[in-house]
Amino acid sequence: MTLRTAVIGFGTGGRVFHAPLLAAEPRFAVSAIVTTDPDRVAAAGEYADADVLASADEVFARDDLDVVVITSPHETHAPFARRAFAKGLAVVVDKPLGISAAESRALAAEAEAAGVPLTVFQNRRWDGDFLTVRETLTAGEIGEVRQFESAFERWAPRLTSRWKDVATPEQGGGILFDLGPHLIDQALLLFGDVVDVHAELDRRRPGAVADDDVFLSLTHANGVRSRLWMSATSPSNRPRFRVVGSRGVLTSHGLDPQEPQSKAGMRPGDPGFGVHEDGRAAVLASPEGERAVPLRAGEHLAFYRALGDALTKGTPLPVDPADAVRGLEIIETARGAARCAELSRAVR
Repeated sequence: MTLRTAVIGFGTGGRVFHAPLLAAEPRFAVSAIVTTDPDRVAAAGEYADADVLASADEVFARDDLDVVVITSPHETHAPFARRAFAKGLAVVVDKPLGISAAESRALAAEAEAAGVPLTVFQNRRWDGDFLTVRETLTAGEIGEVRQFESAFERWAPRLTSRWKDVATPEQGGGILFDLGPHLIDQALLLFGDVVDVHAELDRRRPGAVADDDVFLSLTHANGVRSRLWMSATSPSNRPRFRVVGSRGVLTSHGLDPQEPQSKAGMRPGDPGFGVHEDGRAAVLASPEGERAVPLRAGEHLAFYRALGDALTKGTPLPVDPADAVRGLEIIETARGAARCAELSRAVR
């Protein structure tokens, strides 16, 4: 069975992540791509059997599709998803699912009522370093986990005209909406639900209309504290992961290589895809010394492999929309906590 798929949006999400992954999973076909940008239209030529369309309206006017992938600006996620539900199409929404927890909760309920599969592209669950962290913690190699530190930082000190830089928080803009769903999702997968949130949201770049430098501290119900950093203005980065346990500390540096490899033209299945060229490893340190922990190969393709199974065999979807809703609830709690802190400072 071939699942004919339309990709709405062909920026980084569609061009670098979704389309190459879909093309690498034999059960999917990239049948339509929505973009009007001349450079992106040219890039879409890699998918010879795909129709390049000028608008999402053309997608929803068709009757020959099975799946819609929505990787357009955040505020369009819910409207496009609802149009897909009406056509009976399975839906993949790039994170965040919606621009509020309420909107996302409603989407999940509507998909269930319509009997339409809905999932969220939380590809960072399949980053190689995160897979390595999960495997090491499951093996109990650092003992009882006490602190989890996770940082996703880059150096982009000047604003651009990209929608992510000009959108307000109300439109789904800001780095908390962009990277927060990934980091929060990983923390929830490892340590379960959160009972307390502390947040520091800053705008560092001149003219910024949304946060571009964020710190979250999450207290999980099991007592673990997750400390999450996300920034567009970091000249030098923290470790990607640092996990402190009762018997040791696991540290990993650098971002997963799949995104830059895809941008450079590599594709899933190519030799070395998902593996750092320099052969780097995580380090497990304890009072007895240090040892290298080989990093697992990253495998974002596992998302679409699981989706293919769900749509053809009835297995569970790769990501439950309820997980995405919970992440957005935490983001909204974080925004509220940051506002309260600002008001408290203002009245002193």
